[in-house]
Amino acid sequence: MIKAWVTTVLLFLLAVPTSQAVDNMKAFPPAEEGMVRLVLHLPKQADEAAFKVELIVGKTVQVDEGNRYFFGGKIEKETIKGWGFTRYMVSKFGPMAGTLMAVDPNAPKVDRFITLGGEPYIIRYNSRLPVVVYVPEGVEVRYRIWTAGAEVKVVEKG
Repeated sequence: MIKAWVTTVLLFLLAVPTSQAVDNMKAFPPAEEGMVRLVLHLPKQADEAAFKVELIVGKTVQVDEGNRYFFGGKIEKETIKGWGFTRYMVSKFGPMAGTLMAVDPNAPKVDRFITLGGEPYIIRYNSRLPVVVYVPEGVEVRYRIWTAGAEVKVVEKG
């Protein structure tokens, strides 16, 4: 009897976070034609204020080794009406641009992940809600977790 009760309680506790995540996804509409909806679920952290997430949007293409490249476009933040949740959109992606250094025309091309140009796009860490990004088909989203160090320093009077 106790074993059955403990099993029921454990199953309920495991199902609650899953059902809550599914409920949160109701706020995010399906991707429009030509777009893809990508979802990132962040693990819970003890002090989430000490973490940030960098979203890196790009595409793997064949390029020469000697030049630096980037894609035009930007990540736009949008609040979903009625829910207050944030989604991130990349509606325009491209064209690709880069430096014009001369390279050997016979040099082989290499596969390289080319990202959006500009400053890194860093968002607040929140494990309670998914990070949802809408991008054009064929575009990839990668991420990096940034962590604040434990040491806090004092600014000296100048």
